[in-house]
Amino acid sequence: MHPLYPKADAVFTDALDACVEVLDTMGMGLLESVYAVCLERELILRGHTVAKEKNVAYTYKGHTFSTNLRADLLVDDCLVIELKSIEGELSRVHQMQLLSYMKLLDYPLGLLANFGATERRRFKRLLLKGANRA
Repeated sequence: MHPLYPKADAVFTDALDACVEVLDTMGMGLLESVYAVCLERELILRGHTVAKEKNVAYTYKGHTFSTNLRADLLVDDCLVIELKSIEGELSRVHQMQLLSYMKLLDYPLGLLANFGATERRRFKRLLLKGANRA
């Protein structure tokens, strides 16, 4: 099991509730950037730490690189939230973007939130392979 999984799982539940609160308060049809600011504030009000950038190092063929990742929201140093405000379903491209952040950050869980979709297709939980297995 990924060492951050239990913490990320608890944070995920609260982050999902925070997304619903933002949507209930602000409604649909706004820009992604507006939802990001509101969700960041809601998460802080709930006692979470939130960042938008993190410097990560990775190695390729013996050479280490460093890059500054700009994700929508990084919560409690264990969960990545990627926000969208599009009509219709989230695509595989959106999932791959979130998975890239998760892999580079070594975060076990991610939340893909679409504030422009119907209720059924609004949120998606992504898990790094094997992160919840002992």
